Amino acid sequence: MTTLKSKLQDDLTTAIKARDELRSSTLRLTLTAVQKEEVAGTEARELSDAEVEKIVAREAKKRREAAEAFDKGGRAEQAERERAEGEVLAGYLPKPLSDEELQSIVAEAVAEAKAGGAEGPKAMGAVMKIVNPKIAGRAEGGRVAATVKKLLAG
Repeated sequence: MTTLKSKLQDDLTTAIKARDELRSSTLRLTLTAVQKEEVAGTEARELSDAEVEKIVAREAKKRREAAEAFDKGGRAEQAERERAEGEVLAGYLPKPLSDEELQSIVAEAVAEAKAGGAEGPKAMGAVMKIVNPKIAGRAEGGRVAATVKKLLAG
């Protein structure tokens, strides 16, 4: 069973051999972030695939935000580079949920929370608790929260 980390390392080796600068530098930075996390606590440890996936998602989000910032600053070339790096990382993440998929998961969670006695805006926390493990990194927090608010208000 290949771990996500070893897949990243294998792909980095392949990218270096292929002289794919974009891919190799993106993977190198991501693996550095993973290694930092592994030694961050009181003792070094091996991260689970889910933890590595969270780091990859965080790195991808950084690229998206940087691309937006470069766009606003009129630096199209850098923005393009950040987007390209983000796409490399997106390949290691679960496919994002479509709006329909997200809505259906949230609708189920709202129904479940109502059955548990939580209703209206106060149910937000209860619904998020049910939804978060089901979507695990496949939709951004803001998008999830907006969908929950919309369905709770509805």
